[in-house]
Amino acid sequence: MMQPDDIRADLVAMPGIVATAAWGETSFFYNPDNRLSRGTYFATIKDHDGANDRASALDRPGIWRVNFGVGRKAYADLFGAPPPRPPKGGVVAGPWDFTALDRLMPHPVYGWMGWVAVLCPSAVTWAACAPLLADAHARATFARRLRRSGGDP
Repeated sequence: MMQPDDIRADLVAMPGIVATAAWGETSFFYNPDNRLSRGTYFATIKDHDGANDRASALDRPGIWRVNFGVGRKAYADLFGAPPPRPPKGGVVAGPWDFTALDRLMPHPVYGWMGWVAVLCPSAVTWAACAPLLADAHARATFARRLRRSGGDP
């Protein structure tokens, strides 16, 4: 099994990705040159349950989850159409066991937005995620947000 620091190192090695402690987890933003206060939300590593995110039972010893967004096509290729948004405190509808280790699955709360998750990925599973992360990185942008804030696009 890989460790959160291994995943963190892989993510921040991607151009423009910045790690930030946010919302009680490590959040990764696409933010080249720190041009925005946060940037575009790219991935997270979470190691504990939250008030509205308990489906993965992250409070088990040694259990953590890496989450990242994928494009609509990639999500559909993997899991079919995204499920509807769950109610606050709920999980996306589907056949997934959100407590299962080392399996790529929809994010239990944000799957409707095209986010995926893996609990405690092995090196093999993490390597299989590389094309999805590369695609997500290629799609990451904040030009529209820069224009709104008066920065250069």
